Amino acid sequence: MKDAKIQWHPGFVAAMGLELAGNRDDLVFEKEYNLNTKPLEIDLLVVRKNAAASISNEIGRLFKGHNIIEYKSPEDHLDIDTFYKTGAYASLYKSYGKTVDEIKADDITVSIVREARPDGLFQYLKGHGYSMENRYKGIYYIEGKVLFPTQIVVTGELEKEGHIWLKALSGKLGKEEMRGLLDGISRLTEKMDRELADAVLEVSVVANKQVIRELIGDEKMCQALMEIMEPFMQQRDEENIEKGIEKGKIYGMVSAYRDLGVPENEILKKVQEKFRLPLEEAKEYL
Repeated sequence: MKDAKIQWHPGFVAAMGLELAGNRDDLVFEKEYNLNTKPLEIDLLVVRKNAAASISNEIGRLFKGHNIIEYKSPEDHLDIDTFYKTGAYASLYKSYGKTVDEIKADDITVSIVREARPDGLFQYLKGHGYSMENRYKGIYYIEGKVLFPTQIVVTGELEKEGHIWLKALSGKLGKEEMRGLLDGISRLTEKMDRELADAVLEVSVVANKQVIRELIGDEKMCQALMEIMEPFMQQRDEENIEKGIEKGKIYGMVSAYRDLGVPENEILKKVQEKFRLPLEEAKEYL
């Protein structure tokens, strides 16, 4: 059976919420912001509440009052048409103020985020009168004929320290990178941060199943991994709860753990504990 399409965008919105967590009180996050009644949506709109506040994360150093962010998943292309489309979204956003010129053009920025460097787009821009400045590692400011300050964020080139959330949105994570993500999640204490991290983890787990299987084979990592992934497993479980059949709930849980290579004895133990089943009855679901 073909794997379900990975839902990268919810993970991206959550990752940005964690990347900019240091300025959460200064910003408003509007995911899938509708430009009008037609299906035109900005992936993420970040509105700056406090103009005087300094943004600690370098991705936000460009930010002004209204910040339009377009995310391209590892499966999507980033070409000149996408570049212009994002600029057009920013122009439409500016034009939809409640009064004429309510949103000032010099108070808008554009960011495009992608894992891999868009070499074709960069070559096009250089050949058509634009200039680029690699202001920070993985962050390129586009200057010249742009209507608004614009940056392209290449997450695969970002520093590991401080950017574990965006870098987790990849299907190429190694064991050390996954360990780093899990360690980062384990150190979170705020409820909102944990919820955002769960959304990032769900995407990363689906995109990196082989790495998860390898980590589960490590006895030192197995227990910690399963504890951190519990919310993810609960979500898989809840999909079956909607069917209203307890057997479906149990089989769904067993299937989820098997997909990740969890040993049979560990699955059996989890089934017994969660559903309070006798050993022989629990074995029937394996």
